[in-house]
Amino acid sequence: MRKTKLPRYKLPQPTDVKGDDGEYIAVPRIARTIPYGYKQSEEDPDILEPVVLELAALEIAKDYIKQYSYRQVADWLYSKTGRYISHTGLRKRLLNDRSRKSQAATLRKWAEYAEKAIAKAETLEKGRIGSKEKSTA
Repeated sequence: MRKTKLPRYKLPQPTDVKGDDGEYIAVPRIARTIPYGYKQSEEDPDILEPVVLELAALEIAKDYIKQYSYRQVADWLYSKTGRYISHTGLRKRLLNDRSRKSQAATLRKWAEYAEKAIAKAETLEKGRIGSKEKSTA
């Protein structure tokens, strides 16, 4: 009997965790584990509230990872924030963030192409003979 590999579905992820004013915003809980930089809301268990100290340290860690190992940066994060994160957990978190950012940039670019294509199609349609608009002749 042959086993077929089922497709892996990915839940939508929040692409922007900062609001318009630059402050971190709460995000919906979509997984069993609580990601580094967030804590479970006391009012609603399905909402994750940002921990500003951890998220700010994570932003600094993104720069440190260029010079130091994941293990060293994870130890630095633990000493800075008091919340433990393993070196593999840090690596996964940073890779997910990078993936989400590139995915969001790709979608924005596709939306820009679509807007240009729609505008071009509308100008072509208006200039075409026999278009849907009533002719005044």
